[in-house]
Amino acid sequence: MGSKVLITGGSGMLGMHLSDKLAKAGFDVVHLSRQKPDTVPYPTFVWNLETGEIEKGAFDKVEYIIHLAGAGIADKRWTKSRKKVLGTSRIGSANVMYSHLKSNEKSLKAFISASAIGIYGYDTGNTVQKESQEAAGSDFLSWLTHYWEAAADQFDEMSERTVKFRIGLILSEKGGVLKKMMPMVKLGLGSALGTGNQYMSWIHIDDVANMMLKAIQDKNMNGVYNAVAPQPITNSHFVKRLSKVMLRPYFLPNTPKFVLNMVFGELAEAIVGGNNVSSEKIEKAGFAFRFANITNALKDLVNK
Repeated sequence: MGSKVLITGGSGMLGMHLSDKLAKAGFDVVHLSRQKPDTVPYPTFVWNLETGEIEKGAFDKVEYIIHLAGAGIADKRWTKSRKKVLGTSRIGSANVMYSHLKSNEKSLKAFISASAIGIYGYDTGNTVQKESQEAAGSDFLSWLTHYWEAAADQFDEMSERTVKFRIGLILSEKGGVLKKMMPMVKLGLGSALGTGNQYMSWIHIDDVANMMLKAIQDKNMNGVYNAVAPQPITNSHFVKRLSKVMLRPYFLPNTPKFVLNMVFGELAEAIVGGNNVSSEKIEKAGFAFRFANITNALKDLVNK
C-alpha cells in the first residue's frame, strides 16, 4: 500500500467520495469517527470528543490527516445548542487530535483541513473575495470558520505543511443543496431564493476531492485556498440552469426572504446572502478543473 491517510468525517458525502479517490490512487485510507458504521469499507477508529479519547492505533503510520469532520451547517436551525454542536464538531475535534498527536510526539507530512467561504461574511455582494484579503465577516458563520482555521493552524508544530480549503457550495447528487432541490425542480416547482441576485460560489464534488488529492501530492501547496469553481453564478441563474438541464419549466416567483426567515431563522441570512469568490490562487498552483462550467457540472450530476 501507499502512504497512509486518516480522514475525519470520512463517512460523509465528501469523505466517502475522497476516500474512494485516494484508495484508487493507491493510498491506504482509514477513518476517524464517533462510531463504526457497518456500511463503510474503510478501517474506522472511534473517538469521543467529550472525553478526548481516541481509539488506540488510530494514528499508527499515518502520514497525512484530512480533517472533514463537522455537523451539517444547514441541517438544522441555529439554536444556541446547535451552534455549540457546529463548533465542537469542527474546532473541538481538531483540538482533540492536536492534543493527542502532541502528547504522543507524532509528526505528519501534511495536515489538510476543510474550511468554508463563509469566513468572508454572509453577503459580500459583487466584491471578489480572495484568500489574501482580511476575512471581515462579523456573523456567526464567519466567526465559526475563523476559529476552525485557527484550530488547523496548531498543526504547523507537527506537520511539514498545513493546507486549508475554503470550500464553496458542494454540488453532488448524493447530498447537499442539489439533492434537496432536484425533487422540487422535477415537479416544476423550482424558484430562486430572496432576490435571486446573490452569488453562489459552487464546486463539483469531484473537483473538491481532486484538490485534496493534489494537496497531498504537491509539496508546494501550503496555507489557505478557495475551493470554488472559476465561474460563480447567481442563485436565480443556478435554478434556471438546473431546470433546463432537468427539462423542467422555470416560472415560479422567488421565495421571499420573510418566508425563509420563518423556516430557517438566523440561517436564512446565510441562504439569501452570497459571495463572489475567486479560484485564481488554486489555478495558479496548477489545479485544472474538470467542471468549470455550471451547465456541464449539473449535466454530469443529474444524469448519474
